[in-house]
Amino acid sequence: MRRHRTIAAIVSALVAGLPLAVVATATAPTPAGASPAPITLAYVTDVTGQGGAENADSPAAFNARIALQNAQGGVHGHKLVGIVLDDQTNPSNISTVVQEADTKAFGVVSQSPLFFLAAKYPNQAGVPVTGAYTDGPEWGTQPYTNMFASDEGSVNPKYPVNTQIGNFLKAHGVTNLGTYGYGISPASARAANQNAQSFQHAGGKVGVLDTSIPFGSVAFTTQALTAKQKGVNGVVPGLDSNSNYAMATAFEQAGVKFKALYATGYQPSIINSTAWNAVQGAYFLALFRPWLIPNSGTQQMQAAMEKYAHFSKTQFPSFGQEEAWAGADLMIKGLQMAGSNPTRATVIKDLRGLKSYNDNGMLPQTINYSTIFGHNLPKQCTWMVQAEKSGFKMVSNQPFCGTDIPGTSTATG
Repeated sequence: MRRHRTIAAIVSALVAGLPLAVVATATAPTPAGASPAPITLAYVTDVTGQGGAENADSPAAFNARIALQNAQGGVHGHKLVGIVLDDQTNPSNISTVVQEADTKAFGVVSQSPLFFLAAKYPNQAGVPVTGAYTDGPEWGTQPYTNMFASDEGSVNPKYPVNTQIGNFLKAHGVTNLGTYGYGISPASARAANQNAQSFQHAGGKVGVLDTSIPFGSVAFTTQALTAKQKGVNGVVPGLDSNSNYAMATAFEQAGVKFKALYATGYQPSIINSTAWNAVQGAYFLALFRPWLIPNSGTQQMQAAMEKYAHFSKTQFPSFGQEEAWAGADLMIKGLQMAGSNPTRATVIKDLRGLKSYNDNGMLPQTINYSTIFGHNLPKQCTWMVQAEKSGFKMVSNQPFCGTDIPGTSTATG
């Protein structure tokens, strides 16, 4: 199960493209003897609206990565200037926001579930884009070779089934799976189907495959009773956090003994929240290296977040913050490769030739951007953490991996 964001899929089912004019910016060489001009980077995300629950705190990491680079002298003497643009999780706003980014900034870092609705504008303007691939298949679909997923490299637009989730669940005692998705959301429904097929491939039984959940539902009494009747002892919901936690509570109240695996939710805000008891013992995917197992990359980010985002010594980043940091980091890498007078075209060219990137050791695998476009990574790997009373603990210090199953596809539309 790859990380598909529910809100992105919902709007993809409800809206069409929103055409607006495109205005591109140009960069000029630095005159001899002049101080290098500042370089502006735009961060497009959903600070408000439905997506704000996940991404409202993410600009702190984008800004911290830029501040760290400026403290090191910028890029070839160029000071970096970051601007944050809020799409408000509103399909009517995203095209305007992205075109504003195109005109005000050299490059764009995306952490928006709506970016697929406006991806054509930076593509047409030749603007480099880095960030989270989870909004849509454009990260791996022609002609969007200006886009570089800083978490996975690219995406296979066929969305094949991967063995990772099925093997993990089978190895942790699940024998009868319930998997759930929103009826209005192609990505949520696709994730539910992927999970079911992955578990079946691992030799498990799928007792419930329910892709008719109303968006945002917190009423799961019927699903709990059905799961109990079907003998379900494992749950993988492809829903948002409110629905996930309401489901966990309803299942417990119905006496369903189950193990749960969540694609998102590994973040400080869940600990000691009203939902914390409901997710005790549950597993969470961690796409980026948890700070529970520090290395040079996590230590660098932690120090920057403490200095520039006022993190406490015990605080760790949300998934949105990890994505924002990686997106900014990859864009900075492209600028460094492009030399003292970078252009958008040279950054795109150099990033497309980048053969080794792992977010300073915070990704479980190394990405080769010269070959990854339109493909998944050879292995799908994530760390797994588990909720326990005092916080999260590592299931293993090594990431769990799986491979795509040949001939499978869950693409829709």
